[in-house]
Amino acid sequence: MLSPSRSVRPVGDRAFLVQFATLGEVLSMYEALVEHPLEGQVDVVAAAETVLVTANSAAAARRWPALLRAIDASRPTTGDDMLVTIDVVYDGEDLDEVAELTGLGRDGVIAAHTSQHWTAAFGGFAPGFAYLVGDDRLLVPRRRTPRHAVPAGSVALADAYSAVYPRVSPGGWQLIGRTDAEMWSLDREQPALVQPGNRVQFRAVRDVVAADTAVSTPTLSGTSSDSAAGTAGLVVVQPGLQTTVQDLGRPGLANLGVAGAGALDRGAVRRSNRLAGNPATAAVLENALGGLVLEARSDQVLAVTGASVSVEVTGGTHLARRVPTDAPFALHAGERMTLGTPEWGVRSYVAVRGGFDVPEVLGSRSTDSMSGLGPVPLRAGTELSVALAPPTSVVGAPEPTPQPPAEVTDLRFVLGPRDDWFSSETLAAFTAGTYTVTAQSNRIGLRLDGLSLTRSRAGELPSEGTVSGAIQLPASGLPVLFLADHPVTGGYPVLGVVLHADLDLAAQLGTGAQIRFVPVSLPVTSSSSSPAGADSPVPPATRITPAADTASGTIASATTTPNES
Repeated sequence: MLSPSRSVRPVGDRAFLVQFATLGEVLSMYEALVEHPLEGQVDVVAAAETVLVTANSAAAARRWPALLRAIDASRPTTGDDMLVTIDVVYDGEDLDEVAELTGLGRDGVIAAHTSQHWTAAFGGFAPGFAYLVGDDRLLVPRRRTPRHAVPAGSVALADAYSAVYPRVSPGGWQLIGRTDAEMWSLDREQPALVQPGNRVQFRAVRDVVAADTAVSTPTLSGTSSDSAAGTAGLVVVQPGLQTTVQDLGRPGLANLGVAGAGALDRGAVRRSNRLAGNPATAAVLENALGGLVLEARSDQVLAVTGASVSVEVTGGTHLARRVPTDAPFALHAGERMTLGTPEWGVRSYVAVRGGFDVPEVLGSRSTDSMSGLGPVPLRAGTELSVALAPPTSVVGAPEPTPQPPAEVTDLRFVLGPRDDWFSSETLAAFTAGTYTVTAQSNRIGLRLDGLSLTRSRAGELPSEGTVSGAIQLPASGLPVLFLADHPVTGGYPVLGVVLHADLDLAAQLGTGAQIRFVPVSLPVTSSSSSPAGADSPVPPATRITPAADTASGTIASATTTPNES
């Protein structure tokens, strides 16, 4: 049965947001898509009023709008209503503000929070983060500016929800207390403490043991599933500013609050692995801003791609030399490889023949800075196990070095899903100006400085699924461009989403880099019309203007460019 209020809005070129009038319809749609996935479906994220569905390609996504409108979202859902009790010390930083906003006073807030059974409606944002629905006594807005780091175990309120932050992470909710409950643990058969459908009872206590925010340090060695046992082939002498293990990520787990993560410049990862004779999925090292020094314990073949850096080889019994990027080279036992400071770009990728043999977590070897999954960032003395390459492995021929970016980088984007939260004048100003990448940027997203945008709509947006490339607008009005480690859900409006094909460009933009956002249109087909297009305040001529040097204004051509994203 088709809901008359259902709308299907594009989210970039690989996803759609389906909006409903009731949470029951949302959960029914979610269950239908989990039980009967669409062709090319990767992730499904249920939220307060929406279901986000992502595809493995733009071509697959273009076939979905009519199918998404036809799915029956009226059937009843089933859920586990087990009661979970969580002890809380009510001493949060925002407790007084919540007391004032609600008019209940401190004791009244605590009484309202503990006297009801909350229901876990859906997960998201981060692994173990459950959106709990209660009555409307504690209805409060998010903070105007999100905190960069909310402590693990923080008990919080936002909109009509309550939640517990499973680990240290950014967040804009109002903090009213803290708990030592372990909301997420891979040691449990079901990692999340609170599952959709569960009831939650908060209980006030005087004190709890401080939540352990440290991430365990796994040994960076293991047994690769596609090779013989590895060897300790390299050791980290200096890690530089930040070096992590990355691969192509862990897609398909957003319903657990686990983002895709993986390398930010996916084309550079594929290129480095191809040069080293590895499959595209092999684990590599992602280094930010150079300074990485590796020493070989045994003879290895490496390749470096990504940012424009010098690669120096010293030590051992061979002559010191400079080796080129985008080409395989030998690193003999006892030799050291040093990455210099990039002339341009931010992130370099180091592949080794055979691949780095570190343990998989939820099907990937990548480090996820948002959720804490995967190995911790490397430090001096870390030994890196290298898997044995199969006999059929062949290193690649040198490839052309990528060209430096322009003074202002054009990032193409599709308007929506929440461009209707802004006037046509505001959106025109957004696309006409330039933004600067700030030093607060990281793998979660690029924080930008420039024109502060004003919403044309008051109130708060209920939390909904997000994707890499989303241009999110917090209440401060300064955009944040989400990258690979972004939260799975968010509560600030997204005015547009950068094309999947342009995310590699964004990965190489450092502090001070200039960005211009260029709107493009989705290809129009007989089955892909969407209410979002009609609702948009942007004139058609603005919506379909592509970058001047693109071969076509359609996303179909944009996603087939050879940047391997």
